[in-house]
Amino acid sequence: MYNPKILCIGEILFDCLADQLGKELNEVTSWIAYPGGAPANVACGLIKLGISAAFIGCVGKDKPGDELVKILDKIGVNSTGIQRHTNAPTRQVYVTRSLTGERQFAGFGQIKTEDFADTRLNSQQLTSSLFTQAKYLVMGTLELAYTQSQQAIFKAIQLAKKYQLHILIDVNWRPVFWQNIETAKPLIIQVLQAADFIKCSEEEAHWLFKTEDPQEIAQQFPKIKGILVTLGEKGCHYYLGKNQGIVAGFSVKVMDTTGAGDSFVAGFLSQCCYYEEEILNNAARAKQTIIYSNAVGALTTTKPGAIAAQPSKEEVEIWLKNH
Repeated sequence: MYNPKILCIGEILFDCLADQLGKELNEVTSWIAYPGGAPANVACGLIKLGISAAFIGCVGKDKPGDELVKILDKIGVNSTGIQRHTNAPTRQVYVTRSLTGERQFAGFGQIKTEDFADTRLNSQQLTSSLFTQAKYLVMGTLELAYTQSQQAIFKAIQLAKKYQLHILIDVNWRPVFWQNIETAKPLIIQVLQAADFIKCSEEEAHWLFKTEDPQEIAQQFPKIKGILVTLGEKGCHYYLGKNQGIVAGFSVKVMDTTGAGDSFVAGFLSQCCYYEEEILNNAARAKQTIIYSNAVGALTTTKPGAIAAQPSKEEVEIWLKNH
């Protein structure tokens, strides 16, 4: 398989979305399973935007695992870094939805969070050859919640440093994944020290950094190149190089917000691949990059599911011309 430009490491899973809006977990009578998991969403989003990508993670040797690998292969994501676990099942997450389509994580059914295959990602089995030609490593923080996958994340960061990859970390704070929430914040802050780019929501920014101002956040990380604080439908507050600003979001008819932030990341990284240092050195290019990323995120909310809803490069370009 080809050498991908961007490596996405972490979880791939099925989001089981409630069919009934505005219902509590125990009131929902039927669910639709959509492939998801933030790093996998980013990898798929990148392919659709014309950028080569690989996914690194662990799934069970089960039917859901087979299906997820098949989906990645069909889209064109390099899946050589996927590990298969004999005993632990592929993760499924139950997601309820408000009347406006906003989602709420509602747990994992009958299985404990630490018993899924993604927690068994093995640092010894990481495909180091993937790192030799890549330009970026993308990760979230969910795998830090478990000892074995945490070691794999640290090993991936080591490999990224060795082969001079830029690292983007999307905080993606999901308390439901953590057994011990007290350990989360210091661990996440520690890992963020390795990042070139940090993306977080305004809630995550307040929780971690006590501010949502990207320039103030950047002062806590001397080596950082960019901070992206997403504001939902309000857009994004950014700090790239020395360029700072707020770009308003696009008004669209929202059907499902699942994966919108991951599509935003894919949009951002696609522009990083095309324009490289110009994003940091040129104020107009920095702003244009965020406009593009906002558009990719917004378009993803107009259809159900995360991966299924992602737009192609052509769709984004046509849409931006008309808006």
